[in-house]
Amino acid sequence: MSRILALCLAIVLALPLGAYADKQLIAQQSMEIRGSSKAVWDFVKNFDGLAKWHPGFKADVIKSGRNNAKGAVRTLTLESGESFDEQLLKFDDGKMFFRYRIIGDAPLPITHYVSTMYVKKGKGGTAKVIWQGTFNNKPDSGKTDDEVVEMINGVYKSGLENLKQLIESGRA
Repeated sequence: MSRILALCLAIVLALPLGAYADKQLIAQQSMEIRGSSKAVWDFVKNFDGLAKWHPGFKADVIKSGRNNAKGAVRTLTLESGESFDEQLLKFDDGKMFFRYRIIGDAPLPITHYVSTMYVKKGKGGTAKVIWQGTFNNKPDSGKTDDEVVEMINGVYKSGLENLKQLIESGRA
């Protein structure tokens, strides 16, 4: 009887650990960019265009479907040479946003990644770009939730900073 009780207690105590590993995490960065929201959107909206403005990616190719059409799949190649696929879930040219998700395995410490990029009219002749994502820490990542969120925020921030520099310098 005491073995059964000990086993039940061990199972109950382990449950919160499993729930914690599946906790949904959120990363978000935004950037004000001098220029019209339409001009900024026109530069970032192409699902196959991330490598044109994000320094962490060297290639972005549509593998199936049509660019900016729901269901399109792109293959992203990191500067390190590793690649992974993402699928476009929603694209709204009028509202200036798109949503996508990673499909299959990725060389990142995350799972269940879904991200959205918005461009909105900012103050004083600026556009506000908002990039946010939800995801889980990959169980065997070896990283804490905070480290994973910080990493994804860093990816977003470096991309948005480069985007700002390209647009404001007229190189976009």
